[in-house]
Amino acid sequence: MTRHAVLYQAAALCLAYPDDEFRARLPLLRAAAPAELTCFLDHAESTGQRELAAHYVQVFDFKNRHSLYLSWWRDGDTRRRGMALVRFKEVYREHGLEFSGEELPDFLPAVLEFSAHAGPVLLTENRSGIELLRLALTDFGTPYAAVLDAVCASLPGPTPKDRAEALALARSGPPREDVGLEPFGGMEPFALIGERPS
Repeated sequence: MTRHAVLYQAAALCLAYPDDEFRARLPLLRAAAPAELTCFLDHAESTGQRELAAHYVQVFDFKNRHSLYLSWWRDGDTRRRGMALVRFKEVYREHGLEFSGEELPDFLPAVLEFSAHAGPVLLTENRSGIELLRLALTDFGTPYAAVLDAVCASLPGPTPKDRAEALALARSGPPREDVGLEPFGGMEPFALIGERPS
Protein backbone atom coordinates (compact mmCIF):
# COMPACT_ATOMS: atom_id res chain seq x y z
CA MET A 1 0.00 0.00 0.00
CA THR A 2 1.37 3.44 -0.90
CA ARG A 3 1.85 6.18 1.65
CA HIS A 4 -1.18 8.09 0.35
CA ALA A 5 -3.29 4.93 0.39
CA VAL A 6 -2.44 4.41 4.07
CA LEU A 7 -3.23 8.06 4.78
CA TYR A 8 -6.63 7.84 3.05
CA GLN A 9 -7.53 4.60 4.85
CA ALA A 10 -6.52 6.03 8.22
CA ALA A 11 -8.30 9.35 7.55
CA ALA A 12 -11.47 7.44 6.63
CA LEU A 13 -11.41 5.75 10.01
CA CYS A 14 -10.64 9.00 11.82
CA LEU A 15 -13.65 10.73 10.21
CA ALA A 16 -16.09 7.91 10.94
CA TYR A 17 -18.37 8.09 13.96
CA PRO A 18 -16.24 7.26 17.05
CA ASP A 19 -18.06 4.15 18.25
CA ASP A 20 -16.72 1.07 20.07
CA GLU A 21 -15.18 -0.23 16.84
CA PHE A 22 -13.30 3.03 16.34
CA ARG A 23 -11.98 2.85 19.91
CA ALA A 24 -10.84 -0.74 19.35
CA ARG A 25 -8.98 0.30 16.18
CA LEU A 26 -7.07 3.16 17.81
CA PRO A 27 -3.94 1.08 18.57
CA LEU A 28 -3.82 -0.11 14.95
CA LEU A 29 -4.36 3.43 13.70
CA ARG A 30 -1.59 4.68 15.96
CA ALA A 31 0.79 2.03 14.60
CA ALA A 32 -0.06 2.50 10.91
CA ALA A 33 -1.18 6.10 10.43
CA PRO A 34 1.21 8.69 9.00
CA ALA A 35 2.65 11.33 11.31
CA GLU A 36 0.22 13.96 9.96
CA LEU A 37 -2.58 12.26 11.90
CA THR A 38 -0.71 12.13 15.23
CA CYS A 39 -2.37 15.28 16.59
CA PHE A 40 -5.86 13.91 15.96
CA LEU A 41 -4.96 10.46 17.32
CA ASP A 42 -3.54 12.04 20.49
CA HIS A 43 -6.85 13.82 20.96
CA ALA A 44 -8.90 10.68 20.27
CA GLU A 45 -6.87 8.57 22.71
CA SER A 46 -6.97 11.15 25.50
CA THR A 47 -10.70 11.89 25.19
CA GLY A 48 -13.40 9.71 26.70
CA GLN A 49 -15.61 7.87 24.24
CA ARG A 50 -18.80 9.73 25.17
CA GLU A 51 -17.06 13.09 24.97
CA LEU A 52 -15.50 12.22 21.62
CA ALA A 53 -18.86 11.06 20.25
CA ALA A 54 -20.58 14.21 21.52
CA HIS A 55 -17.90 16.35 19.87
CA TYR A 56 -18.31 14.44 16.58
CA VAL A 57 -22.06 15.09 16.64
CA GLN A 58 -21.52 18.75 17.51
CA VAL A 59 -19.04 19.21 14.65
CA PHE A 60 -20.62 17.19 11.86
CA ASP A 61 -24.31 16.62 12.57
CA PHE A 62 -25.57 20.11 13.40
CA LYS A 63 -23.85 22.30 10.84
CA ASN A 64 -24.09 22.00 7.06
CA ARG A 65 -20.97 24.16 6.85
CA HIS A 66 -19.13 21.11 8.26
CA SER A 67 -20.82 18.64 5.93
CA LEU A 68 -19.00 15.37 5.26
CA TYR A 69 -21.18 14.94 2.14
CA LEU A 70 -18.99 16.26 -0.66
CA SER A 71 -21.71 17.01 -3.21
CA TRP A 72 -23.31 19.44 -0.75
CA TRP A 73 -20.34 21.79 -1.07
CA ARG A 74 -20.91 22.32 -4.79
CA ASP A 75 -24.63 21.71 -5.17
CA GLY A 76 -26.17 22.30 -1.74
CA ASP A 77 -29.69 20.97 -1.33
CA THR A 78 -30.65 21.40 -4.98
CA ARG A 79 -31.80 19.10 -7.75
CA ARG A 80 -28.28 19.18 -9.22
CA ARG A 81 -27.04 17.25 -6.22
CA GLY A 82 -28.83 14.13 -7.44
CA MET A 83 -26.70 14.00 -10.57
CA ALA A 84 -23.56 14.53 -8.47
CA LEU A 85 -24.53 11.51 -6.34
CA VAL A 86 -25.01 9.47 -9.50
CA ARG A 87 -21.47 10.45 -10.57
CA PHE A 88 -20.04 9.05 -7.32
CA LYS A 89 -21.87 5.77 -7.87
CA GLU A 90 -20.64 5.58 -11.47
CA VAL A 91 -17.01 6.02 -10.41
CA TYR A 92 -17.40 3.29 -7.78
CA ARG A 93 -18.92 0.97 -10.39
CA GLU A 94 -16.07 1.69 -12.81
CA HIS A 95 -13.79 0.27 -10.12
CA GLY A 96 -15.98 -2.78 -9.44
CA LEU A 97 -17.74 -1.53 -6.29
CA GLU A 98 -21.43 -1.24 -5.46
CA PHE A 99 -22.94 0.59 -2.53
CA SER A 100 -24.74 -0.92 0.47
CA GLY A 101 -25.26 0.65 3.87
CA GLU A 102 -26.69 3.82 5.35
CA GLU A 103 -24.63 6.72 3.96
CA LEU A 104 -24.80 8.47 0.59
CA PRO A 105 -22.01 7.73 -1.90
CA ASP A 106 -20.41 11.16 -1.38
CA PHE A 107 -19.78 10.60 2.37
CA LEU A 108 -16.14 11.62 2.83
CA PRO A 109 -15.04 8.61 4.93
CA ALA A 110 -16.37 6.28 2.20
CA VAL A 111 -14.70 8.35 -0.52
CA LEU A 112 -11.42 8.21 1.41
CA GLU A 113 -11.60 4.45 1.82
CA PHE A 114 -12.36 4.09 -1.88
CA SER A 115 -9.40 6.39 -2.64
CA ALA A 116 -7.09 4.16 -0.61
CA HIS A 117 -7.79 1.41 -3.14
CA ALA A 118 -8.44 3.30 -6.39
CA GLY A 119 -6.50 6.56 -6.08
CA PRO A 120 -7.70 10.11 -5.45
CA VAL A 121 -9.94 10.59 -8.50
CA LEU A 122 -13.01 11.54 -6.43
CA LEU A 123 -10.95 13.54 -3.95
CA THR A 124 -9.45 15.54 -6.81
CA GLU A 125 -12.84 16.08 -8.46
CA ASN A 126 -14.20 17.38 -5.15
CA ARG A 127 -11.11 19.28 -4.03
CA SER A 128 -12.94 22.59 -3.58
CA GLY A 129 -15.47 21.09 -1.17
CA ILE A 130 -12.77 19.31 0.79
CA GLU A 131 -10.81 22.56 1.07
CA LEU A 132 -13.88 24.47 2.23
CA LEU A 133 -14.54 21.78 4.84
CA ARG A 134 -10.91 21.99 5.96
CA LEU A 135 -11.18 25.76 6.41
CA ALA A 136 -14.51 25.47 8.25
CA LEU A 137 -13.12 22.86 10.66
CA THR A 138 -10.02 24.99 11.25
CA ASP A 139 -12.20 28.01 12.05
CA PHE A 140 -14.28 25.86 14.41
CA GLY A 141 -11.13 24.79 16.26
CA THR A 142 -11.73 21.05 16.16
CA PRO A 143 -8.97 18.41 16.09
CA TYR A 144 -10.75 16.95 13.04
CA ALA A 145 -9.21 19.83 11.05
CA ALA A 146 -5.83 18.06 11.26
CA VAL A 147 -7.30 15.09 9.37
CA LEU A 148 -8.48 17.37 6.56
CA ASP A 149 -5.13 19.18 6.55
CA ALA A 150 -3.39 15.85 5.90
CA VAL A 151 -5.81 14.84 3.14
CA CYS A 152 -5.59 18.21 1.38
CA ALA A 153 -1.80 18.22 1.58
CA SER A 154 -1.75 14.88 -0.27
CA LEU A 155 -3.72 16.13 -3.27
CA PRO A 156 -2.01 17.39 -6.42
CA GLY A 157 -1.68 21.13 -6.97
CA PRO A 158 -1.45 23.99 -4.50
CA THR A 159 -3.81 24.17 -1.55
CA PRO A 160 -5.92 27.34 -1.53
CA LYS A 161 -4.48 29.80 1.00
CA ASP A 162 -7.83 31.06 2.26
CA ARG A 163 -11.59 30.78 1.97
CA ALA A 164 -11.75 33.19 -0.99
CA GLU A 165 -9.42 31.00 -3.03
CA ALA A 166 -11.36 27.86 -2.05
CA LEU A 167 -14.65 29.53 -2.99
CA ALA A 168 -13.18 30.59 -6.32
CA LEU A 169 -12.12 26.99 -6.84
CA ALA A 170 -15.69 25.91 -6.12
CA ARG A 171 -17.04 28.83 -8.21
CA SER A 172 -19.36 29.75 -5.33
CA GLY A 173 -20.60 28.44 -2.02
CA PRO A 174 -23.28 25.78 -1.99
CA PRO A 175 -26.48 27.02 -3.63
CA ARG A 176 -29.63 27.36 -1.56
CA GLU A 177 -32.79 25.74 -2.84
CA ASP A 178 -35.47 24.02 -0.79
CA VAL A 179 -35.88 20.94 -2.94
CA GLY A 180 -36.02 17.49 -1.42
CA LEU A 181 -33.84 14.62 -2.57
CA GLU A 182 -36.49 11.96 -2.14
CA PRO A 183 -35.39 9.91 -5.17
CA PHE A 184 -31.86 9.76 -3.72
CA GLY A 185 -32.61 9.47 0.00
CA GLY A 186 -33.06 5.72 -0.26
CA MET A 187 -29.73 5.03 -1.96
CA GLU A 188 -27.72 2.38 -0.21
CA PRO A 189 -24.04 3.34 0.01
CA PHE A 190 -21.52 0.52 0.12
CA ALA A 191 -20.34 -0.45 3.55
CA LEU A 192 -16.62 0.24 3.42
CA ILE A 193 -16.50 1.64 6.92
CA GLY A 194 -18.24 0.79 10.17
CA GLU A 195 -21.90 1.72 10.27
CA ARG A 196 -22.83 4.67 12.39
CA PRO A 197 -25.64 4.39 14.91
CA SER A 198 -28.66 6.52 14.10
